[in-house]
Amino acid sequence: MTTSRNEEMMRRCLSLAAKGSGSVSPNPMVGCVIVKRGKVIGEGYHKIFGGAHAEVNAVRSAKTSIEGTEVYVSLEPCSHFGKTPPCVDLLIQNKVSKVYVSMLDPNPRVNGRGVRKLKRAGIKVEVGLLAEESRKLNEAFVKFISTGLPFVTLKAAQSLDGKIALNNGKSKYITSQASLKAVHGLRASSDAVLVGAGTVIADDPSLTVRLAKGRSPVRIVVDGRLRSPLGAKMFHDGASRVILYCSSYAARASARKVSALRKFGVEVNELKGHRDGRIAISTLLKSIGEIGITSVIVEGGTGIFSEFINSGAADRLLLFTAPLILGDGKGIADGLRLNELDRAVRLRDVTFSKIGVDELMTGYFIK
Repeated sequence: MTTSRNEEMMRRCLSLAAKGSGSVSPNPMVGCVIVKRGKVIGEGYHKIFGGAHAEVNAVRSAKTSIEGTEVYVSLEPCSHFGKTPPCVDLLIQNKVSKVYVSMLDPNPRVNGRGVRKLKRAGIKVEVGLLAEESRKLNEAFVKFISTGLPFVTLKAAQSLDGKIALNNGKSKYITSQASLKAVHGLRASSDAVLVGAGTVIADDPSLTVRLAKGRSPVRIVVDGRLRSPLGAKMFHDGASRVILYCSSYAARASARKVSALRKFGVEVNELKGHRDGRIAISTLLKSIGEIGITSVIVEGGTGIFSEFINSGAADRLLLFTAPLILGDGKGIADGLRLNELDRAVRLRDVTFSKIGVDELMTGYFIK
């Protein structure tokens, strides 16, 4: 096949893989296409965590023998037994002729082993086709499997004059319905959404998915001093799992409140905090990673945004800007104190797009 045709097939793999968004974590999204004499005879993707892998679904979809075929897969086929048998063995047993692998699996249990096993079986392997696109699709998995920490996205909605909330903390809703739908889609594709106690107090958010297809993510409240009201909506709606992180000192001082929250079904996790109740972002993310959460959207407010930016723990920023002016309000990083311009926080790979009447800026923090 020509290079352009090969890229077309791999792009189809990536498109298929993306269908597993929000359903396969903590596993990666993977797509597979099987081609015989220039025609696609089978395709599939990893649909749900614990379910059949992309290669298995692609083989099952083929109506004829796949012997001698070319197989395109967006991530290196697994070579070990997990919840399912090794996909490498399936391809070898079916005597495929060549496998195009977009990127190697960063999982130490797999990395390169699948490719080596295919080659030892006499199957041709080509690695690297659209590797950057594949890596970006699974950026959360790549970070999590490499560091044990979740991929962190800061999501904020601001006015033209850079305010994410009024002085009284109110921020519902700055942007348009179109942006709100986009945010709900983002939530559906992420493992968890996180806010600070200030946002719970000011806005009493649900943090669920209502305007898009998909399940609601785990909802995380960072509340070092246990200030969140017991009547907060998310503590009672049963829409999805709720985890509250507080300092050990606050948990001891407010034992009755902790007991009440746990009776509501809220998971209260105590972490070592500073004297003022603040919990180090590094400590928080380590705990979140330990429970298998690979991606987190931080939705505010200004205090929690500032802490994530100060700590260098955020990976990506999504900034929705609405065509309105709020005047004397709160900015995204009011807690960030800089004396020199060369210490400014900078972004890379910045892109802009229109969402209804709003503008969305997407960028990655330079570390």
